[in-house]
Amino acid sequence: MGLTIAEIRDRTLRARHLMQRSRQQGFAVGAFNIDNQETLIAVCKAAQTLNAPVLVEVSDGEVKALGLENIRDMVDNYRDEYGIEIYINLDHSPTVEDCKRAIDAGFEFIHIDISQANHDASEEEIIAKTKEVVEYARFTGALVESEPHYFGGSSNLHTEEINYEEIKKTFSTPEGAKSFQDATGIDTFAAAIGNLHGKYPVPKELDLDLLGRIRQALDCQISLHGGSGTPLHYFEEAAKIGVSKININSDMRVVFRETLEKVLRDNPSEYAVVKLMPEVYGAVQKVVEEKITAFGSAGKAVR
Repeated sequence: MGLTIAEIRDRTLRARHLMQRSRQQGFAVGAFNIDNQETLIAVCKAAQTLNAPVLVEVSDGEVKALGLENIRDMVDNYRDEYGIEIYINLDHSPTVEDCKRAIDAGFEFIHIDISQANHDASEEEIIAKTKEVVEYARFTGALVESEPHYFGGSSNLHTEEINYEEIKKTFSTPEGAKSFQDATGIDTFAAAIGNLHGKYPVPKELDLDLLGRIRQALDCQISLHGGSGTPLHYFEEAAKIGVSKININSDMRVVFRETLEKVLRDNPSEYAVVKLMPEVYGAVQKVVEEKITAFGSAGKAVR
């Protein structure tokens, strides 16, 4: 069942309060991708165990697989069942129209990423379409996130090394971040400081000095995409500097698949999927709890 406008506005207001608390108290909120019910259960169990606020997020492909309204309903059902503080983020949405549909469905967080569909999109086009989503989101109060250029990598297990000399060419700058915030009116700026989508054979390195300068330049929230494969001490420092949202996907996907393969090997005669999955989402839950602890958001939930 769909939410009323009053219910949506109440939840987006709570989401805004969460982002304010994160800045005031020096913690970041984990945004965890879900592409099935088992992963959603893992995130909810982790949130309940650590009394932590969480976001679950869905990309364009995940929305197509699960259904926009189904995602809203499932999250609401588990929110009530587990008694947790949980919100939904539309992650890297490539079109204005998809963002508007998610806003109408009551998603509290919206990430408009025009460069996702067109890596060569001009900054003028990105600004114009981001502003359109920002203006539309005012009706419900949803928080809008964006960035002025394509963010590299993919949510997968990569075998290549990270070429930081190339990646540094796409790093955010304090001046560019401030200019983009002023031009669009976004609530959250997706910073690029060495974070990269996917999991690589070497640990990621974040430029925390650059992050500090970006934080000083901006009035809005800051998010970090591509959190998987990052040493946890970077998250601890980033939260203290003032990052409010950190995205995690690949770390969860890798442990999901590896655990599922193990469970199938260990149970060759079991065909009841419901009996095979608890060990899988238990393993994913551990990953989520590890990130929540590093983000400093354990014990920060408000219901």
